[in-house]
Amino acid sequence: MNANEQHDNEQPGDVRHHSGPYDVVVVGGGAAGLSAALVLGRSRRRTLVIDAGEPRNAPAAHMQGFLSRDGMSPADFLEVGRREIAAYGVEWTAGRVTAAVPRSDGPDGFVVTVDDGRRVEARRLVVTTGLVDELPEIDGLAERWGREVLHCPYCHGWEVRDRAFGVIAHPVMSVHQAVVVSQWSDDVTLFLHTADELSAEDRARVATAGVEVVTGEVAGLVVEDDRFTGVRMADGRVVEREVLFVGPRMTPRDDLLTALGAATRETPLGTFVAVDETGRTSVPGVWAAGNAIGAQEQVINAASGGYRAGVAINMELIMSDLDRKVSAAG
Repeated sequence: MNANEQHDNEQPGDVRHHSGPYDVVVVGGGAAGLSAALVLGRSRRRTLVIDAGEPRNAPAAHMQGFLSRDGMSPADFLEVGRREIAAYGVEWTAGRVTAAVPRSDGPDGFVVTVDDGRRVEARRLVVTTGLVDELPEIDGLAERWGREVLHCPYCHGWEVRDRAFGVIAHPVMSVHQAVVVSQWSDDVTLFLHTADELSAEDRARVATAGVEVVTGEVAGLVVEDDRFTGVRMADGRVVEREVLFVGPRMTPRDDLLTALGAATRETPLGTFVAVDETGRTSVPGVWAAGNAIGAQEQVINAASGGYRAGVAINMELIMSDLDRKVSAAG
Protein backbone atom coordinates (compact mmCIF):
# COMPACT_ATOMS: atom_id res chain seq x y z
CA MET A 1 0.00 0.00 0.00
CA ASN A 2 1.47 3.36 -0.97
CA ALA A 3 1.29 6.48 1.18
CA ASN A 4 -1.64 7.97 -0.71
CA GLU A 5 -3.67 4.76 -0.44
CA GLN A 6 -2.99 4.58 3.27
CA HIS A 7 -4.11 8.18 3.76
CA ASP A 8 -7.29 7.58 1.77
CA ASN A 9 -8.20 4.52 3.82
CA GLU A 10 -7.74 6.21 7.20
CA GLN A 11 -10.95 7.74 8.51
CA PRO A 12 -10.78 10.75 10.86
CA GLY A 13 -13.22 9.08 13.23
CA ASP A 14 -10.86 6.13 13.78
CA VAL A 15 -9.40 7.41 17.08
CA ARG A 16 -7.82 5.54 19.92
CA HIS A 17 -9.72 4.70 23.09
CA HIS A 18 -8.40 6.71 26.02
CA SER A 19 -8.68 6.57 29.77
CA GLY A 20 -7.33 8.70 32.61
CA PRO A 21 -6.42 12.38 32.29
CA TYR A 22 -6.65 14.25 29.02
CA ASP A 23 -3.37 14.62 27.23
CA VAL A 24 -4.21 18.28 26.64
CA VAL A 25 -6.89 20.72 27.72
CA VAL A 26 -7.25 23.73 25.45
CA VAL A 27 -8.76 26.75 27.19
CA GLY A 28 -10.49 28.88 24.57
CA GLY A 29 -12.16 27.81 21.35
CA GLY A 30 -11.19 30.47 18.83
CA ALA A 31 -8.83 30.15 15.89
CA ALA A 32 -5.76 29.47 18.05
CA GLY A 33 -7.46 26.93 20.29
CA LEU A 34 -9.20 25.06 17.49
CA SER A 35 -5.99 24.93 15.44
CA ALA A 36 -4.04 23.48 18.38
CA ALA A 37 -6.83 20.98 18.98
CA LEU A 38 -6.87 19.94 15.33
CA VAL A 39 -3.15 19.14 15.35
CA LEU A 40 -3.44 17.29 18.66
CA GLY A 41 -6.46 15.31 17.52
CA ARG A 42 -4.68 14.28 14.35
CA SER A 43 -1.75 13.24 16.57
CA ARG A 44 -4.12 10.88 18.42
CA ARG A 45 -3.98 12.90 21.62
CA ARG A 46 -6.95 12.88 23.96
CA THR A 47 -7.88 16.56 23.86
CA LEU A 48 -10.62 18.70 25.39
CA VAL A 49 -11.49 22.24 24.29
CA ILE A 50 -13.29 24.37 26.88
CA ASP A 51 -14.81 27.46 25.30
CA ALA A 52 -16.35 30.43 27.11
CA GLY A 53 -17.88 31.65 23.83
CA GLU A 54 -16.38 35.15 23.78
CA PRO A 55 -14.59 35.55 20.44
CA ARG A 56 -13.00 38.96 19.98
CA ASN A 57 -14.25 39.29 16.40
CA ALA A 58 -17.88 38.42 17.18
CA PRO A 59 -19.15 41.96 16.31
CA ALA A 60 -17.68 41.70 12.80
CA ALA A 61 -19.85 40.41 9.97
CA HIS A 62 -16.87 38.96 8.10
CA MET A 63 -13.20 38.22 8.59
CA GLN A 64 -10.64 39.05 5.93
CA GLY A 65 -7.04 38.19 5.14
CA PHE A 66 -7.28 34.46 5.91
CA LEU A 67 -6.32 32.66 2.71
CA SER A 68 -9.22 30.45 1.50
CA ARG A 69 -11.52 31.88 4.19
CA ASP A 70 -11.52 35.54 3.14
CA GLY A 71 -14.97 37.04 3.73
CA MET A 72 -16.21 34.17 5.90
CA SER A 73 -18.25 35.09 8.95
CA PRO A 74 -16.53 34.46 12.31
CA ALA A 75 -19.45 32.29 13.45
CA ASP A 76 -19.23 30.07 10.36
CA PHE A 77 -15.47 29.78 10.80
CA LEU A 78 -15.88 28.49 14.35
CA GLU A 79 -18.63 26.08 13.35
CA VAL A 80 -16.44 24.55 10.65
CA GLY A 81 -13.52 24.32 13.06
CA ARG A 82 -15.58 22.49 15.66
CA ARG A 83 -16.74 19.97 13.09
CA GLU A 84 -13.19 19.37 11.98
CA ILE A 85 -11.78 18.72 15.45
CA ALA A 86 -14.73 16.44 16.31
CA ALA A 87 -13.82 14.24 13.34
CA TYR A 88 -10.55 13.43 15.09
CA GLY A 89 -12.09 12.63 18.45
CA VAL A 90 -11.42 16.00 20.10
CA GLU A 91 -14.05 16.89 22.69
CA TRP A 92 -15.52 20.40 22.86
CA THR A 93 -17.55 21.82 25.72
CA ALA A 94 -18.97 25.22 26.64
CA GLY A 95 -17.75 26.65 29.90
CA ARG A 96 -15.43 29.10 31.58
CA VAL A 97 -12.27 27.82 33.22
CA THR A 98 -11.97 29.43 36.64
CA ALA A 99 -8.75 27.82 37.81
CA ALA A 100 -5.87 25.64 36.66
CA VAL A 101 -3.37 24.35 39.20
CA PRO A 102 -0.50 21.87 38.98
CA ARG A 103 -1.29 18.37 40.21
CA SER A 104 0.08 17.70 43.68
CA ASP A 105 -0.01 13.90 43.61
CA GLY A 106 3.15 13.17 41.70
CA PRO A 107 2.61 12.96 37.92
CA ASP A 108 3.07 16.09 35.85
CA GLY A 109 -0.08 17.83 34.76
CA PHE A 110 -2.86 20.10 35.92
CA VAL A 111 -6.29 20.10 37.48
CA VAL A 112 -8.66 22.40 35.60
CA THR A 113 -11.85 23.72 37.21
CA VAL A 114 -14.82 24.86 35.11
CA ASP A 115 -17.43 27.37 36.28
CA ASP A 116 -20.14 24.69 36.49
CA GLY A 117 -18.09 22.76 39.07
CA ARG A 118 -16.51 20.22 36.75
CA ARG A 119 -12.87 19.31 37.35
CA VAL A 120 -10.73 17.68 34.68
CA GLU A 121 -7.10 16.63 34.60
CA ALA A 122 -4.66 17.28 31.79
CA ARG A 123 -1.00 16.57 31.21
CA ARG A 124 -0.54 19.81 29.29
CA LEU A 125 -2.44 23.09 28.86
CA VAL A 126 -2.92 25.45 25.94
CA VAL A 127 -4.41 28.82 26.92
CA THR A 128 -6.01 30.75 24.05
CA THR A 129 -8.36 33.03 25.96
CA GLY A 130 -7.85 36.14 23.80
CA LEU A 131 -8.24 39.71 24.92
CA VAL A 132 -10.85 42.38 25.63
CA ASP A 133 -11.08 45.58 23.56
CA GLU A 134 -11.79 48.52 25.88
CA LEU A 135 -13.10 51.43 23.82
CA PRO A 136 -12.78 55.11 24.70
CA GLU A 137 -15.82 56.43 26.58
CA ILE A 138 -17.37 58.32 23.69
CA ASP A 139 -21.13 58.44 23.30
CA GLY A 140 -22.35 56.02 20.62
CA LEU A 141 -18.95 54.44 19.94
CA ALA A 142 -19.61 50.98 21.39
CA GLU A 143 -22.93 50.66 19.54
CA ARG A 144 -21.20 51.07 16.14
CA TRP A 145 -18.20 48.84 16.98
CA GLY A 146 -17.62 46.33 14.20
CA ARG A 147 -19.86 48.30 11.84
CA GLU A 148 -18.56 51.77 10.90
CA VAL A 149 -16.29 51.92 13.96
CA LEU A 150 -13.26 49.78 13.19
CA HIS A 151 -9.81 49.02 14.48
CA CYS A 152 -7.71 47.21 11.88
CA PRO A 153 -7.41 48.52 8.30
CA TYR A 154 -5.91 45.22 7.19
CA CYS A 155 -9.09 43.52 8.39
CA HIS A 156 -11.62 46.05 7.07
CA GLY A 157 -9.87 48.71 5.00
CA TRP A 158 -10.71 47.23 1.60
CA GLU A 159 -14.42 47.10 2.39
CA VAL A 160 -14.54 50.82 3.32
CA ARG A 161 -11.94 52.12 0.87
CA ASP A 162 -12.22 55.65 -0.52
CA ARG A 163 -14.75 56.75 2.09
CA ALA A 164 -14.34 59.62 4.54
CA PHE A 165 -12.25 58.28 7.42
CA GLY A 166 -11.90 59.54 10.95
CA VAL A 167 -9.26 58.36 13.42
CA ILE A 168 -9.60 58.83 17.18
CA ALA A 169 -6.09 59.45 18.46
CA HIS A 170 -4.57 56.54 20.38
CA PRO A 171 -2.32 57.59 23.29
CA VAL A 172 0.58 55.58 21.84
CA MET A 173 0.01 55.05 18.12
CA SER A 174 -2.28 57.85 16.91
CA VAL A 175 0.01 59.12 14.16
CA HIS A 176 0.87 55.60 13.09
CA GLN A 177 -2.79 54.62 12.65
CA ALA A 178 -3.75 57.82 10.85
CA VAL A 179 -0.90 57.45 8.38
CA VAL A 180 -1.57 53.76 7.79
CA VAL A 181 -5.28 54.14 7.06
CA SER A 182 -4.47 56.84 4.49
CA GLN A 183 -3.42 53.92 2.27
CA TRP A 184 -7.15 53.13 1.89
CA SER A 185 -8.54 56.67 1.59
CA ASP A 186 -7.35 60.13 0.59
CA ASP A 187 -9.85 61.69 3.01
CA VAL A 188 -8.57 61.11 6.55
CA THR A 189 -9.12 63.25 9.64
CA LEU A 190 -7.25 62.66 12.89
CA PHE A 191 -9.18 63.67 16.02
CA LEU A 192 -6.72 64.33 18.83
CA HIS A 193 -9.52 64.00 21.41
CA THR A 194 -7.69 63.74 24.77
CA ALA A 195 -4.25 62.95 23.34
CA ASP A 196 -1.33 65.32 23.61
CA GLU A 197 -0.57 67.80 20.87
CA LEU A 198 1.51 66.36 18.06
CA SER A 199 5.21 67.05 17.85
CA ALA A 200 6.48 69.08 14.92
CA GLU A 201 7.86 65.91 13.38
CA ASP A 202 4.52 64.07 13.66
CA ARG A 203 2.60 67.03 12.29
CA ALA A 204 4.90 67.03 9.27
CA ARG A 205 4.25 63.31 8.78
CA VAL A 206 0.47 63.53 8.86
CA ALA A 207 0.45 66.66 6.72
CA THR A 208 2.59 64.94 4.09
CA ALA A 209 0.19 61.97 4.17
CA GLY A 210 -2.71 64.36 3.55
CA VAL A 211 -4.26 63.82 6.99
CA GLU A 212 -6.20 66.71 8.54
CA VAL A 213 -5.84 67.19 12.30
CA VAL A 214 -8.78 68.30 14.49
CA THR A 215 -8.06 69.42 18.05
CA GLY A 216 -10.54 69.31 20.90
CA GLU A 217 -12.38 66.58 22.70
CA VAL A 218 -14.83 64.30 20.92
CA ALA A 219 -18.26 64.19 22.59
CA GLY A 220 -20.01 61.54 20.54
CA LEU A 221 -21.03 60.07 17.22
CA VAL A 222 -23.77 61.36 14.96
CA VAL A 223 -26.03 58.56 13.71
CA GLU A 224 -28.85 59.09 11.23
CA ASP A 225 -31.17 56.33 10.00
CA ASP A 226 -28.93 53.74 11.68
CA ARG A 227 -25.88 55.05 9.84
CA PHE A 228 -22.83 56.82 11.25
CA THR A 229 -22.53 60.21 9.58
CA GLY A 230 -20.17 62.29 11.66
CA VAL A 231 -18.20 63.09 14.80
CA ARG A 232 -19.69 65.56 17.29
CA MET A 233 -17.12 67.63 19.13
CA ALA A 234 -17.51 68.88 22.70
CA ASP A 235 -17.79 72.48 21.44
CA GLY A 236 -20.76 71.55 19.22
CA ARG A 237 -18.97 71.20 15.91
CA VAL A 238 -19.86 68.23 13.72
CA VAL A 239 -17.25 66.82 11.36
CA GLU A 240 -18.83 64.66 8.69
CA ARG A 241 -17.28 61.21 8.44
CA GLU A 242 -18.38 57.80 7.17
CA VAL A 243 -15.92 55.47 8.91
CA LEU A 244 -14.15 55.84 12.25
CA PHE A 245 -10.98 54.01 13.23
CA VAL A 246 -10.29 53.62 16.93
CA GLY A 247 -7.36 52.05 18.73
CA PRO A 248 -8.91 50.38 21.80
CA ARG A 249 -7.08 49.57 24.99
CA MET A 250 -6.35 45.85 24.69
CA THR A 251 -6.43 43.82 27.87
CA PRO A 252 -5.43 40.16 27.59
CA ARG A 253 -7.54 37.53 29.34
CA ASP A 254 -4.47 36.06 30.99
CA ASP A 255 -5.65 35.49 34.57
CA LEU A 256 -5.09 31.73 34.30
CA LEU A 257 -1.58 32.24 33.00
CA THR A 258 -0.51 34.83 35.54
CA ALA A 259 -2.03 32.79 38.39
CA LEU A 260 0.22 29.92 37.29
CA GLY A 261 3.20 32.30 37.45
CA ALA A 262 3.81 32.86 33.75
CA ALA A 263 6.39 35.52 32.98
CA THR A 264 5.24 38.60 31.07
CA ARG A 265 6.77 41.12 28.68
CA GLU A 266 6.13 44.79 28.03
CA THR A 267 5.00 45.88 24.57
CA PRO A 268 3.94 49.26 23.15
CA LEU A 269 0.34 48.03 23.45
CA GLY A 270 0.51 46.65 26.98
CA THR A 271 1.75 43.76 29.07
CA PHE A 272 1.45 40.25 27.63
CA VAL A 273 2.56 36.77 28.66
CA ALA A 274 5.96 35.91 27.23
CA VAL A 275 6.28 32.80 25.04
CA ASP A 276 8.93 31.20 22.87
CA GLU A 277 8.56 30.52 19.15
CA THR A 278 6.27 27.53 19.83
CA GLY A 279 4.03 29.33 22.31
CA ARG A 280 5.66 27.75 25.38
CA THR A 281 5.32 29.94 28.48
CA SER A 282 7.75 30.05 31.41
CA VAL A 283 5.49 27.57 33.25
CA PRO A 284 6.41 23.94 32.47
CA GLY A 285 3.63 22.22 30.59
CA VAL A 286 1.76 25.41 29.65
CA TRP A 287 1.49 26.94 26.17
CA ALA A 288 -0.40 30.04 25.03
CA ALA A 289 -1.40 31.41 21.63
CA GLY A 290 -3.55 34.04 19.94
CA ASN A 291 -4.43 37.42 21.40
CA ALA A 292 -3.68 36.20 24.92
CA ILE A 293 0.00 36.69 24.02
CA GLY A 294 -0.17 39.68 21.65
CA ALA A 295 -2.46 42.49 20.58
CA GLN A 296 -1.70 42.12 16.89
CA GLU A 297 -2.41 38.40 16.45
CA GLN A 298 -4.91 38.34 13.59
CA VAL A 299 -7.03 35.23 12.98
CA ILE A 300 -4.54 33.67 10.59
CA ASN A 301 -1.63 34.37 12.97
CA ALA A 302 -3.59 32.93 15.89
CA ALA A 303 -4.32 29.75 13.93
CA SER A 304 -0.64 29.44 13.05
CA GLY A 305 0.35 29.92 16.69
CA GLY A 306 -2.09 27.23 17.77
CA TYR A 307 -0.66 24.85 15.17
CA ARG A 308 2.90 25.39 16.41
CA ALA A 309 1.82 24.83 20.01
CA GLY A 310 0.05 21.59 19.11
CA VAL A 311 3.12 20.21 17.34
CA ALA A 312 5.44 21.19 20.21
CA ILE A 313 3.18 19.64 22.84
CA ASN A 314 2.86 16.37 20.96
CA MET A 315 6.64 16.13 20.62
CA GLU A 316 7.18 16.90 24.29
CA LEU A 317 4.70 14.21 25.31
CA ILE A 318 6.37 11.67 23.03
CA MET A 319 9.79 12.37 24.53
CA SER A 320 8.47 12.48 28.09
CA ASP A 321 6.81 9.08 27.72
CA LEU A 322 9.90 7.55 26.11
CA ASP A 323 12.19 8.91 28.84
CA ARG A 324 9.88 7.52 31.51
CA LYS A 325 9.94 4.07 29.91
CA VAL A 326 13.72 4.15 29.51
CA SER A 327 14.10 5.10 33.16
CA ALA A 328 11.74 2.35 34.28
CA ALA A 329 13.55 -0.24 32.16
CA GLY A 330 16.96 0.78 33.45
